[in-house]
Amino acid sequence: MKYTIEILRQKSPADKAYRQTFVIETELKNATVATALSMLNMQDPMLDIEGKESDRIVWECSCLQKKCGACAMVINGRPQLACDARLSEQKGDKIVVEPLKKFPVVADLTVDRSILFENLKTISAWLVSGTRASESKNDILYRSSLCLQCGCCLEVCPNFFSGGEFFGMASMIPVARLLEEMPDEEKKKLRKQYSKHIFGGCGKSLSCQNICPAGINIEELMVNSNAISLWKGIFKKIFK
Repeated sequence: MKYTIEILRQKSPADKAYRQTFVIETELKNATVATALSMLNMQDPMLDIEGKESDRIVWECSCLQKKCGACAMVINGRPQLACDARLSEQKGDKIVVEPLKKFPVVADLTVDRSILFENLKTISAWLVSGTRASESKNDILYRSSLCLQCGCCLEVCPNFFSGGEFFGMASMIPVARLLEEMPDEEKKKLRKQYSKHIFGGCGKSLSCQNICPAGINIEELMVNSNAISLWKGIFKKIFK
């Protein structure tokens, strides 16, 4: 099969972005966008569709098994993992590959997602003391542990922008686990941060729900976390 791939490229943050088109041929039935990018970079020389020699494409990958989230990018307008985007399943004659738009571009398809970890630091998303959750909470703990921190959910979120007060579902999911595991005496600060940086900024559009590469039921986790962080405290004040 022959595939035409258009890539939005940028040599550095200071350089102007441009589009460059390549053609690859492969007999692999399960070939993905990650496969295509690897094949292009292995060409010597690497030529675009016009026969012009090109620099290697800058992109990130690690496991290539849909487990790390490193290869997140926008493919035909949809944020997804390059290792999970099969070429044969893409619509149209041309596959358009772009970097995630909600994060600063480092080069080509590589973006700086360090804001994700800075946001978790702001919330203090970690346990202070050791604890063990009850078996009844195992399902929630397991599902919240699946988050790859890839940023796909934030790419489609109308309320998130890098550096804003709303931290999005990439912060909510790790916090959802902590709210179940953390001792009650340690939850006060976390509930306050949750209210400020997650609950207060979410418009409940749930555009993130069907975009998660890990298939996490974000709405269910959010409802559970909202109950722990806000509604239980409000009801206690009303009925005490």
